[in-house]
Parts: sequence; C-alpha cells; structure tokens
Amino acid sequence: MFEPNAQKLLAELKPSDVGGWACPFNRANWIMDAEPYETRGFYRVFGSAPSQGGEKEWFGPATWVRRDICSREPFPFADKSIDFAICSHTLEDIRDPLWVCSELMRVAKRGYIEVPSREWETCRGVERPNLAGLSHHRWLIEIAGNHVRFQMKYHMLHSHWSFSFPAAHARRLRPEQAVQWLWWDKTFECTETIINGLAEQERELTQFVQRVRPYPAWRITLDRRARGVRSLANRAIGKCIRLINGR
Repeated sequence: MFEPNAQKLLAELKPSDVGGWACPFNRANWIMDAEPYETRGFYRVFGSAPSQGGEKEWFGPATWVRRDICSREPFPFADKSIDFAICSHTLEDIRDPLWVCSELMRVAKRGYIEVPSREWETCRGVERPNLAGLSHHRWLIEIAGNHVRFQMKYHMLHSHWSFSFPAAHARRLRPEQAVQWLWWDKTFECTETIINGLAEQERELTQFVQRVRPYPAWRITLDRRARGVRSLANRAIGKCIRLINGR
C-alpha cells in the first residue's frame, strides 16, 4: 500500500525489495527473498494482486537474490548503495526482524516499511474462528514516529477472548487502520519488548485490548466469577478423585 504522492519519488529512484516474493514491487531493481524467482507472486493463489508498482518488472533472475535474510550474513550490498529499500509485510513473518532492520539501514539511504497493525493482528477470525491474526506471524508490531517496536506474539493471545478482539472488529477496520507504515530516511529505531512471566503477559495483552476497544465491565466481572466457580469445581473434583484412589 503506497501513498499516491510517493509514486513520483519511487520513479526517480533505484529501489530494492526485501522479502518481496509473495507480491514483489515491480519497480525494484533487486529483490531479495528465501523463495525462488520462478514462484514469485504467491498472492495470486488466493485472488490477491501478484505484484505492485506497475506492470513492467525491472528485476530479473540475475537480480533476484535468493537467501535467508535472517542468516546474520550481511546483505550482498555495500553501505548506502541502495537508493530506496522496501520491506512490506515481511518483518512480522521472520525470526530476526531486528537484524533485517539493521541491514536495511546499512545498505539503503532511505526506505519504506509496512506491517499489519497490532490492532488487526489482535483480531480473531481472520484465518480461524479462535485464532488472532495470521498463524504464521511471529510478532505484534507497533510503529510510533520513527520507532518500530516488536513484541513476541505470545500464544496466550489465542487462549481467551479478553486478550483479543472479535472478528467483527477486524471487519470494521479501515485499510489505514489494518496496517502501519514508516517512511524512513538514513535511520530509524527498532527494539524488542520482552515480557517475562504469565501474569505480566496477561496484563499487557489485556491492557492493549482495553485501551483500544474496551469490553464492558459487566462482561469482564461475569467472566472472572465464572472462572472462579470453575476453579472451585475443578479442585473439588480433584479432591474426590484423590479420595477414591486412597491418596
């Protein structure tokens, strides 16, 4: 998703696309991805656009660099040798986005990053009824100013409705709410937020949901009481089983 006023800028540059296999940016002179050139345009499989940035491909087999971009091997480009680096809907998929961000800043003078918004990634029903976001996404990402913040997509997110939004919320999001983007020049900041302990993870996930789209207090209170009743019942059943077994 590129802003219309950016098309003139991109036409004057020699850009590269990092992780562009599924929907390559055709104006890029170089593409770097783990998948082969011959299988590019994967998005056509489910009826989406197989490419963007015009009909003509400015890259070819010789300028399609196939490699693991998280291998901790420097990208095969000299410092600031790329006019413009595009990394769209890739960082949320990969195991080491901080490394990729550092290499983007090293090899490129400026660039564009696009990722799913954390709000969209926290919605259930996009792929499966009780699954938040997409199953292959590893990170919850937030962009504020020039700062890209990564947080592990803890599995707890899928375990209870209070940690995520209903499917109806995803359908109400405008396109500009479903994604986040950053136009960067020279450098940008990227960090990982690490949350230790189940209680802290639960608190952080709940706070995000309540900050964006609060559930009514009565629903949260009712659920808390119901869980308390279930806990008492489970303990009682466990005690009965132990008595029967003579423990």
